[in-house]
Amino acid sequence: MHSFPVARRRLLQWGLGTGAALAHPALHAQAWPNKAIRFVVPFAPGGSSEIVARTTAVEMAKLLGQSVYVDNKPGAAGNVAMQEVARADDQHTVILGHIGTLAVNPYIFDKLPYDANKDFKPVSLLAKVPSLYVVHPDVPVKNLKEFIAYAKKSPGRFSYGSAGNGSAGHLAFEYLKMTADLFLLHVPYRGTGPMMTDLLSGRLEASAVGAAAMLPFIKSGKVRCIATGSAKRLPQLPDVPTVAEQGFPGFEMTQWYGMLAPANMPAANLEKLSVETMKAVKAPASLERLNADAAEAIGGTPAQFAQFIAAEQERWKKVLLRAK
Repeated sequence: MHSFPVARRRLLQWGLGTGAALAHPALHAQAWPNKAIRFVVPFAPGGSSEIVARTTAVEMAKLLGQSVYVDNKPGAAGNVAMQEVARADDQHTVILGHIGTLAVNPYIFDKLPYDANKDFKPVSLLAKVPSLYVVHPDVPVKNLKEFIAYAKKSPGRFSYGSAGNGSAGHLAFEYLKMTADLFLLHVPYRGTGPMMTDLLSGRLEASAVGAAAMLPFIKSGKVRCIATGSAKRLPQLPDVPTVAEQGFPGFEMTQWYGMLAPANMPAANLEKLSVETMKAVKAPASLERLNADAAEAIGGTPAQFAQFIAAEQERWKKVLLRAK
């Protein structure tokens, strides 16, 4: 007597359950991310890029519930890594975007293996890092004015090093050269690490490097900072005047780093990644680490990062066309 209602009830429950599952296919889809995220850094280890990437990755892993590992892939001013990630379709590969790969390379290379605006989706601007202008302690100058006078005495004899063509350090020094009307030879290296080895040993006379990578060496006296590219003096280096203070009003040179995903990343995954990345870079541990290295945590939305990239492309296009 009771078997029919029971069977009917079970049929209704099965139907309701199936209907719910059909109405919410996400219940059957695997939650994203479902494996480790590879965070590609298009430069050799040892620079500001790695400090920003690793700081962010540690906090992202906690928030996403999956490990986030940094993979350094230097080569061709970041173009090698950018090309690889533009074509990645595993949904778990992202890259550190940077002033060079996004705002400069499009104007200094005749042909790029990637399109900075079409092959990637901005996730979030992570941090800004002021450039520091430094010399080896054996160079007989104490500030930027003395450095300029020293360099102008023997044009072309003096050299500076960078992490490579199109790197932030290369841009920073070329910008200073153009502003101060200097002629110095550029020595490109394969990353900040190798360049620092030669700078610390005295084989190289000068460089412009992100504050995050350089502060420990300045504090230990292994290099001398003659100017900061920041708009204001840095709390970590209160005695070092800015370039603007030393005769070039309005001069500012800041490196910046953000996260990009391949253009094929679905909107829902991008949204989740963006929200958690913004939280990661603003987490107390991240702020403490970045502040200690004179890096400013930003953490904006994809739209804000896209606007920022467009403005930087416009700015550097003018500088690079003028500098040829």
